[in-house]
Amino acid sequence: MEKLTNKEEEIMRILWDLKKAFVKEVIAEIPDESLHYNTVSTIIRNLEDKGYVGHKAYGKTHQYFPVVSKEDYRKQFMKMATNRFFDNSYKNVVSFFAREEKISAEELREILELIEKKK
Repeated sequence: MEKLTNKEEEIMRILWDLKKAFVKEVIAEIPDESLHYNTVSTIIRNLEDKGYVGHKAYGKTHQYFPVVSKEDYRKQFMKMATNRFFDNSYKNVVSFFAREEKISAEELREILELIEKKK
């Protein structure tokens, strides 16, 4: 799976929420009003080239939809980040969040319970 730019991720989040959309519908959901129709259309076509988006044609108009689920992207993103920044160790990921005080002891206990239940 190819890495997405920030704008591509923003468009994908919109498509995941909408399930399917025409370019104008995507534009209506973008907070940055400076993006023009052609720019958004190009980003969506790039997402299609990368295999993230498909379309259904209605004459010259296309309705786009996600081909890659949000969950699959999340898994790939975490795998890539874990490999790149945490020596491929999920223990290092959790330790990082604990040191940064982004995760509580109670949340860690809940994670342990989830792990134990899967055994």
